[in-house]
Amino acid sequence: MKRFLFNLKTITTTTTTTTTTTTTIQRSFNNNRLLFPINNKYIGSNNNNNNNICINFNNNKRYYCNNKMNLSEDEWRVKLTPAQFKVLREKGTERPDSGEYNKNYEKGVYNCAACDAPLFKSEHKFSSGCGWPSFYDSIPGALVLHEDPSLPGRPRTEICCSRCGSHMGHVFKGEKFNTPIDQRHCVNSISLKFHPEK
Repeated sequence: MKRFLFNLKTITTTTTTTTTTTTTIQRSFNNNRLLFPINNKYIGSNNNNNNNICINFNNNKRYYCNNKMNLSEDEWRVKLTPAQFKVLREKGTERPDSGEYNKNYEKGVYNCAACDAPLFKSEHKFSSGCGWPSFYDSIPGALVLHEDPSLPGRPRTEICCSRCGSHMGHVFKGEKFNTPIDQRHCVNSISLKFHPEK
């Protein structure tokens, strides 16, 4: 897998024809310009802030994560269901063994339920018996980690979507599951949106 992480510096003008609309992304990199298409389109930002884009190549599929999506909490309340808002924005937790994706092992990609940014691939999902979907790895650049002191005497590491900041769950290390990486991303099903492989 190849990974490219760069900052957006310049967005050129948009050219429109009768069949396609192409927005070109330009990034000054060692005094050279990098142009990058994603799924035959150029992905960009309409502001002048430095936005991180993480592009991952796997089986000719391309994913991107454009940081950040800034909505007010009132806007999130409109966009999400009350149950989603409770978990994604207020850092709640769904009941164990109640989530839609806990025992889903279909091939595909798990995206953020709030902003649809790709977060996890089905090949990294495993059965941990904890009652929530478990992944031993995530798509590079898709998550941000925060210390979570909410449980006294039991420090945890919270995982959030790097694009919109929504709460996914927590990551635990050193539990010695039989996985290639000794860590478990414990994720709320309601925080995810599954896209089956086509």
